[in-house]
Amino acid sequence: MKRVKRRYLALKLDCETLPTERELIDALWASISRLFGEVGASQTGLALINLDVETRMAVVRVSLATLDMARASFTAIISLAGKEASVHVLNVSGTLKALYSKFK
Repeated sequence: MKRVKRRYLALKLDCETLPTERELIDALWASISRLFGEVGASQTGLALINLDVETRMAVVRVSLATLDMARASFTAIISLAGKEASVHVLNVSGTLKALYSKFK
């Protein structure tokens, strides 16, 4: 069985009030489902790793094969928890250590 390669994305959240972890992951899943359907959403393997309230940054994990799908769907988000918002992909990395070292 082949190992699934993953990528970690650093996301910047531009919104008035920071959403909870559940609201953020729901918005990310909904955006992927809207653009690529249920099959596309299931292929991403999307997982929320970290949500930092102070810096308004989040780290998510997706599969390498669906990285472009995930990036496209994250930029299509226009609201989080019923408030206007936008999500920007700041960086992509193969490991969490490398991703965090770029922001320290």
